Amino acid sequence: MKILDRCVGCGNCVPFCPFGAISTYGKAIIDKDVCRDCKVCIRYCPIDAIVEK
Repeated sequence: MKILDRCVGCGNCVPFCPFGAISTYGKAIIDKDVCRDCKVCIRYCPIDAIVEK
């Protein structure tokens, strides 16, 4: 998964990641070592700022 620059760091995606791979610090950050590319986060981003690689 990739976070686009338009991310505003709302954190809406964070609680829905089943692996706990997303955190926010200014904008969302995906821990690539933890992320399993399940794509759940894409569904919960209100501004479509998360995309597949």
